[in-house]
Amino acid sequence: MSAPTRPAAAPAPASRRSPGRVLALDAAGLMTLAAATLVLGAPLLWMLLASLKRPDELYALPLQWLPDALDLGNYAQAARTIPLGTLFANSVGLTVVGSGLKVALGLCCAYALVFLDVPFRRTVFVVVIAALMIPPQITIIPNYTFVASLGWLNTYQGILVPGLASAFGTFLFRQHFLTLPRSVLEAADLDGAGHWRRLWRFVVPMSLPTIAAVTLVSVVNEWNDYLWPFLVVDDPRKMTLPVGLTLLQNVEGMTAWGVLLAATTVVTLPVLVVFLVLQRRLVAGLTAGAVTG
Repeated sequence: MSAPTRPAAAPAPASRRSPGRVLALDAAGLMTLAAATLVLGAPLLWMLLASLKRPDELYALPLQWLPDALDLGNYAQAARTIPLGTLFANSVGLTVVGSGLKVALGLCCAYALVFLDVPFRRTVFVVVIAALMIPPQITIIPNYTFVASLGWLNTYQGILVPGLASAFGTFLFRQHFLTLPRSVLEAADLDGAGHWRRLWRFVVPMSLPTIAAVTLVSVVNEWNDYLWPFLVVDDPRKMTLPVGLTLLQNVEGMTAWGVLLAATTVVTLPVLVVFLVLQRRLVAGLTAGAVTG
């Protein structure tokens, strides 16, 4: 009787990285992060500090970062030159209404593409994908002609309505909805819940990261939109903040940098705060359903 064979020895585990190499990689990562933060944050910090300086401090040599005293005169001058409060209210109202409607329409459209047995829904989804590939500048002329024919020039609806359809939001919501557990919705259907209730009571609570991501992108796009409001509106009472910067520049010229930077700070800070509040959900929302066909 032959002796039993011994099992083959397991391969030796791969050598781990040395502590010195790990520290070097961590240091390189921290240096890269610090450099990126400096490159991205230094202009914003300079804008904020320069908006609080007197004109003589802006042109002083050598360059000084901190103002001698916090001077709000640039903000007061910007508010006297253009209706800054009205422009801010216009931007807030159009951003809230526009982004809210984009998210709601995207949710409803994506729900119909995934959970309703509508004819040609794959064809509709192909059209949505095609819309993502069309540069928005191509649609400016037909949209302007349409808005002008309705008499919507110098109106809020003229700014708002042409951009309500969101192919990006519909696409992202549709991809995420495909990953949701069908058993939950089937149970809701057995309990007598209609499509409207299933959408808002079950689908929406399970899709909060994606909703936050689409909301953030929509808010940033609505707030920063310049070209379309610039073309549609020439009444200062109906302008948004980005367009108001052009009006301020035309009045003050290219020498009143403190005033221009003060108005730019008013434009930049609100959307920056919104981004900081929602940025935790941004990556999770954008990657939800990324591998689903």
